[in-house]
Amino acid sequence: QVQLVESGGNLVQAGGSLRLSCAASVSVGIFSFFDMGWYRQAPGKQRELVARITASGGGTDYADSVKGRFTISRDNAKNMVYLQMNSLKPEDTGVYYCNNFRRSWNWGQGTQVTVSS
Repeated sequence: QVQLVESGGNLVQAGGSLRLSCAASVSVGIFSFFDMGWYRQAPGKQRELVARITASGGGTDYADSVKGRFTISRDNAKNMVYLQMNSLKPEDTGVYYCNNFRRSWNWGQGTQVTVSS
């Protein structure tokens, strides 16, 4: 099974920024075949997709709630996916996960993002 490790979450004030990282334990040459996504889940709520990036990194999509504030990127040579989060809002609070967008691998532990008002 592929291992996914998310990092970079923290406690921040509204308006602040965070950069999340996701490392995947697949062969470097294979990682570039997969569209990847960032997801988040707040307590008592369903996990939701917040951003997606195509396998090559040439295309991205965002949930309306984060559009204009978040930027997803990837470095296929390093098996890494990133999520730059700016202008954070309290409603962005949750556990953030990365995964294969088309066919989910095993979910990692996620990284906690808490935004205070």
